[in-house]
Amino acid sequence: MFKKLRNLATTKLAGKILCRIVHFYCATFRLTVVNENEWLNDLEQGRRVILCAWHQQFFSVIRHFKRYKKYFPSLMISQSRDGEIIANIAEQTGWHTVRGSSSRDGGVALKEMVARLTKPGHGLAGHILDGPRGPAGVVKSGIISMAQATGAVIVPIFVKAEKAWYFHSWDKFMLPKPFSRVIINFGERIHLPPLQSASDFEDQRLMLQTIMQPYLEP
Repeated sequence: MFKKLRNLATTKLAGKILCRIVHFYCATFRLTVVNENEWLNDLEQGRRVILCAWHQQFFSVIRHFKRYKKYFPSLMISQSRDGEIIANIAEQTGWHTVRGSSSRDGGVALKEMVARLTKPGHGLAGHILDGPRGPAGVVKSGIISMAQATGAVIVPIFVKAEKAWYFHSWDKFMLPKPFSRVIINFGERIHLPPLQSASDFEDQRLMLQTIMQPYLEP
């Protein structure tokens, strides 16, 4: 029965229904958005932007991210069955999904993300730093490759919820409770300098990981 329900959840119709449920649920949050204007101004001026967050915290931003659909944003999502469910919701929210991950077709997906980011009027992308299967709190290399290939600025996202449930999953997935105060904080923009040596890539990955890890909950 559970398998049949999961299969049903991957359909386009289910995606529309789930998207409405998610948006309705997120509408109950007492939402505060911090430091959004700077990177939006960059985007309006034709610069490229990659928003990034931990897998644990992405649910809280789904409804708010609908406002960015006019920028034709892209998001890489795994080819798993759960990824199909998330992709359906993302597509309904106005985000173009590129299917692939570090463990499956990652190179092809990364090339498509780069191609979309460099297309005029499509300079916004989202990236889950430790998805789709972790380990939690470890930044994978894709975002560094993407930023280096496109010259995009990286904008970290930190989410705080006044009251939340934390799942017993690999990422301790956070689900804010209804009517909880939720803060979406966009961190300072990160401009990566061009790579000068083989060690620079890993240094940049660790730098981003060091910035992001203190905001992993709990």
